[in-house]
Amino acid sequence: MMTDASRGIGKGRNAWQRTPERIALAPARAVRPLRLDARPIGLELDLGRTALIVVDMQNAFCTPGGLTDRGGFDLGPVRAPIAPLNALLPALRQQDVPVIWLNWGHRPDLLNVPPMAVHAFDRDSKGSGLGTALPGDRGQILLKDSWSAAVVDDLETNPRDIHVDKYRISGFWDTPLDSILRNLDVRTLLFAGVNLDVCVYHTLADAHFLGYDCILLEDCCATTAPQFCTDATLHNIIKCFGFLARSSDLARPG
Repeated sequence: MMTDASRGIGKGRNAWQRTPERIALAPARAVRPLRLDARPIGLELDLGRTALIVVDMQNAFCTPGGLTDRGGFDLGPVRAPIAPLNALLPALRQQDVPVIWLNWGHRPDLLNVPPMAVHAFDRDSKGSGLGTALPGDRGQILLKDSWSAAVVDDLETNPRDIHVDKYRISGFWDTPLDSILRNLDVRTLLFAGVNLDVCVYHTLADAHFLGYDCILLEDCCATTAPQFCTDATLHNIIKCFGFLARSSDLARPG
């Protein structure tokens, strides 16, 4: 049994606990069950092994003057998750559920982005894609630590939140996300963000391939793509990769 003299080795909820006599490789932790209305069936999850991943809710995609806006797309859909997320985030933090902001942020020299990914952001060769300088002091489009890569001002972040940069459609590709989640001893992932049919979907699919339990929060996700893209994405998730729920159901006592 660990005593008051114990100390942690490592970070996260999966850290060892050490006393002068021994090391606890798997510290005991009580299960914190929560029942959740979901499709295709109700769920019971352990809040102590759950994290929220918010994908690309950043200025580039959700703020006037960003990449999406400059491309002529309607920002209404991709800003719709802001209100439900602002209602959900305090409730999750109160339950010590980690909040992970997964935002696109590449190197200034683009050496971590292959040509195909660069091309995808500038298909008409107008020079308005990755690495392009924005007006004023906003830096390059989707540059790490720039205005473009920052979480939108309308969403409240917290010093305890975790920030992970990505530079592919999937947030698990060549990033520390999987290592962070395993050190947190997380098994269940809640997904939110944009674009639902691209970065959210492929990050969720990769999470499924890595063995995580995946729950998409429908009211906290959106896309600028046509409705059939949303329909196909939700169909594939519920059929192959996980479950669908709503943030309001997550906050409801069950």
